[in-house]
Amino acid sequence: MIKQDKVQKALLEQLVKMPIVQVAVDKTRISRATFYRMIKKNKKFKEDVDKAIEQGRLLINDMAEVQIISAIKDRNITSLIYWLNHNHPVYRTKIEIEANHKMIDGKISKEQELLIKKAIELISPNLQEVQDEQNNK
Repeated sequence: MIKQDKVQKALLEQLVKMPIVQVAVDKTRISRATFYRMIKKNKKFKEDVDKAIEQGRLLINDMAEVQIISAIKDRNITSLIYWLNHNHPVYRTKIEIEANHKMIDGKISKEQELLIKKAIELISPNLQEVQDEQNNK
């Protein structure tokens, strides 16, 4: 059990540094199958793995942002466009929807209802997840 605790600790440390399971298992010299058995058997370890991967992703995100900002300082136009598209509302990609419809007696047709739902799905790809979360509360 002590050896397994050491392996788990080493895995968590590796996942914080590089949030890729294959890299972590290679560095700790265990198989992917063993790793997945460990997280299946130990709920707490799985939670710790998820947290470590999230911390690792945040670290990689920080490093990526530094590189993008550095490239912007070097007048790299692609990096500049990327940054503006993702960080400034004026430059974000927009979806424009035009529609002509008639309402009869204040009601919309089934076809119009489906079109509205499709338009909402296009602007909010995770709408179903949000609705599921609201229904579970």
